[in-house]
Amino acid sequence: MITKASAKYIRISTRKTRRVMDLIRGMNVVKADALLDNLSKRPCLYIKRVLKAAVDSADKRFHIPAANLYISLIKADGGPLIKRFRAASMGRATEILHRTTHIMLELDKIKVQENSAVNIRPSSSPEAEKSEKSKKTLKPEKQETKAKDQKTKAHKAKKESKNKEI
Repeated sequence: MITKASAKYIRISTRKTRRVMDLIRGMNVVKADALLDNLSKRPCLYIKRVLKAAVDSADKRFHIPAANLYISLIKADGGPLIKRFRAASMGRATEILHRTTHIMLELDKIKVQENSAVNIRPSSSPEAEKSEKSKKTLKPEKQETKAKDQKTKAHKAKKESKNKEI
């Protein structure tokens, strides 16, 4: 983590804020800023303020430009509820909850991979590892389904033999 920025007690729902955050999580700062400019969602305004504060902090403290940073962590936690009451039918009152949000954002430096003479397997990516794991897990499942098929066939054969006897 290079820098951290947060905004607290923002008068917007965390659920709405998280929908926008999911779009920019893990993105380059420049691309995230451009995306936030073009989205027409209210949380973009608040997220953009926090992002700008974090980028300014990184520039001031470590002299790292925005092009070399990415969003390593962004989260929205629920803040305190502001409670109000509205008149309802038959003399009752219903509660209105105004939700608040705490936004937290961390930036990290983009790691540049240097090309070395060591041969790196192309399957060392996380996606390739997932596909290898899924291949390994498919084999036992096939065996289980074959065993289940055999049991059901045996069960059907028993039923048929009983029906013939009667």
